[in-house]
Amino acid sequence: MQSLLLAKNKKEWLYIVSFFVIVFFINISFEYYKYKNLTQEEIYTNTSKIINIYDKTNYKVLKLSNDDFTFFTSTKNNFNKNDNIFISIITTNIDFISYLKGFYAKSFNLYENPIKNQNSLFDEVKSYIDSEHKNKNISSLFNALFLAIPLDKDLQNIISSYGISHLIAISGFHLSVLSLIVYFIFNILYKPIHQRYLPYRNKQYDLLLVSSIVLFLYLIFLSSQAPLLRAFVMYIFAIFALRSNIKLLSFTTLLLCILIIISLFPKLLFSLSFWFSICGVFYIFLFLQYFKSLNKIVLFIFLNIWLYLAINPISHMFFANTSLYQLFSPFLTMLFSIFYPLELLLHLVNMGNILDKYIEIFLNHTIEVKNSFTNIYFFIFYLIVSFASIKSKKAFILLNILIILFNIYLYNH
Repeated sequence: MQSLLLAKNKKEWLYIVSFFVIVFFINISFEYYKYKNLTQEEIYTNTSKIINIYDKTNYKVLKLSNDDFTFFTSTKNNFNKNDNIFISIITTNIDFISYLKGFYAKSFNLYENPIKNQNSLFDEVKSYIDSEHKNKNISSLFNALFLAIPLDKDLQNIISSYGISHLIAISGFHLSVLSLIVYFIFNILYKPIHQRYLPYRNKQYDLLLVSSIVLFLYLIFLSSQAPLLRAFVMYIFAIFALRSNIKLLSFTTLLLCILIIISLFPKLLFSLSFWFSICGVFYIFLFLQYFKSLNKIVLFIFLNIWLYLAINPISHMFFANTSLYQLFSPFLTMLFSIFYPLELLLHLVNMGNILDKYIEIFLNHTIEVKNSFTNIYFFIFYLIVSFASIKSKKAFILLNILIILFNIYLYNH
């Protein structure tokens, strides 16, 4: 059966874009309303959760979040990640764009909220993970993998040196692995029921529906973490597209996903991780457009290698850490498809420490790191050639030449 198009002509696209522009302005207006509520008084007091802590010489920078916004402040007080604290902030210098991006504010009167810091299910799961590991860094690693708790700066630098930060921060990759696990388990349970009692139903759709419910509950459990939230929206859209026989692997579908997510969550306009995830999907689609006829095993291996090299010019525009060990990133990414579900299973049966000695060697290995940024003019030209590659094979050939030249420069500079 031939896949349907999202829109048949420019007029239909105009209607679609106009609809999401209206939705965007409704949501951005609601954000502005919350911004005005925040800034109507010079002093704003509320309870916020500590998302991350950055150690400085004589003080700490806290990243905090509540139901309405994310912000940063500095303090000399000692707190822990995930603590809920009462805090008063000065709002006089906060503009609307800073509010959307995540602002910095001077604060005072910081102290723990004893009621909200009582053990919750989230805290119990964290304690359970911690109890399975003797090494603090390994505990932190799995808390990041399963609970989206940010890594400490030193551990983040180690992970970045291996070029696998995308594997640790919960995102679409993890969501896809989790959905496969849930799908597989429920398929075993549902198959005999379907054959005997519900043969008239679409089994695949039922399993996808159950998977989406489980993933939604996981999203709520993690307090709707932004990377997981956008991945979940894209997952739901993918189910809708498959159900409606809409071509999924297309740039117009990707564009519609972007419109949906930005219109619903305007703050993601300023999320670097969001645009990195979009870049990842874009280059996957671009790769498949020209290489989809390859053998599936070769395709899987080549895709991971090509994708890593293609993203490098973009990632090094923002992050300078560079090491030769990053060249192993595509292979570690492929191994992670086995490692992640295996570790999830091991932790569920209280055997999460089995591979700790190997992980410890991995984390303790000394890596020589240098700083290399992408030249801004090369970056702009690279993006232009990337977009041109959608329609032009010659542009795609040029793109691959740029990828090769950039990575030779990067790892020999």
